[in-house]
Amino acid sequence: MALEIERRFLVQGDDWRQHIRWQARLQQGYLVAGADGITVRVRSASGLPSVAGAWLTLKARPGGLPPVAAALPEGLVRQEFEYPIPAGDAEALLALAPQRLSKWRYGLDLPGGEWVLDVFEAENAPLVVAEVELAPATWERSLVELEPPAWCIRELTGRHELSNAALARAPLAHWPAAQRLELLEALR
Repeated sequence: MALEIERRFLVQGDDWRQHIRWQARLQQGYLVAGADGITVRVRSASGLPSVAGAWLTLKARPGGLPPVAAALPEGLVRQEFEYPIPAGDAEALLALAPQRLSKWRYGLDLPGGEWVLDVFEAENAPLVVAEVELAPATWERSLVELEPPAWCIRELTGRHELSNAALARAPLAHWPAAQRLELLEALR
């Protein structure tokens, strides 16, 4: 089973820029985004050859986890199956996707796991979210020892309304004013 063990954080300011290793522009479309937690996503990335490409990804809630992992907060662990696809197929699938978003992704040189930071565009601007993917072999230790940088001001792990699939379906600009302001006030 392919597991994704990930924590997400709301980002304030631009101190993260000193940690950039690479960048790519991502286009994502959601072909399926069910209430049961199953998503089927197509992604196209342009940038350095090492990060450019196209993928079809299926994500689902985990099943059959050991008891210690099953007790983790919701949204921390998911099954993830990702397959490279031809760029032309990605373009065709993106055109079929009823829900889409675009963002810039930056790979960061931070300890504790594989860090990336997403700067959302269009109707999801000015949202900036950092994610750290923890290695399955060391995730228990990483959860305890992980110290997010000071610019990670609020943990978003498990906040379903801020998942990429949810933001494609209901962009930040379409949120009720009070809910949007509550999130953006944290950035001031």
